[in-house]
Amino acid sequence: MSKFYKQITPTLRSFIEAQKLFFTASAPKDGRINLSPKGIDSFRVLDKKTVGYLDLTGSGNETAGHLRENGRLTIMMCSFEGEPLILRLYGQGEVVSTHDPQWETLSPQFPELPGERQIILLHVESLQTSCGYGVPEYDYVGDREKLLTWAARKGEKGIATYQTKNNLETIDGLPTGFIPKP
Repeated sequence: MSKFYKQITPTLRSFIEAQKLFFTASAPKDGRINLSPKGIDSFRVLDKKTVGYLDLTGSGNETAGHLRENGRLTIMMCSFEGEPLILRLYGQGEVVSTHDPQWETLSPQFPELPGERQIILLHVESLQTSCGYGVPEYDYVGDREKLLTWAARKGEKGIATYQTKNNLETIDGLPTGFIPKP
């Protein structure tokens, strides 16, 4: 049986903080839906109505483009160990780039990681839990380090070049508003 919440309760916060994997879903008005798995120690509960994650450089920058167009974002977490549960957080997303004044306040709440690109905030409008009885159980082995080693090997200049080539617009041609660090 699903249940809706208006804010993050202490129990939901504990569940969120225990998760090693989360999924983001966004979509433009017209075009492809983006559904991305995320990991590494990048997700934070900032208050009862706000969560965020440190967005690392990747193959695309779909979420940023979609948020700049319409702001819609859903984040989902589900337990793969212990009691079954699925949690969806619905709301309006916001992109905070390294050039934004807000970066100075927010970035200390996240680890410094190679390839950091921006912080994605979700201003939570509602949350929904559901049973998760059909989600299989898995054992967490550890984070993959490949993305971090790739970014560290490229260095800041190499990452900026990659971002300029791959992260300035979505696959549907929407501008992401992203400005690489010089």
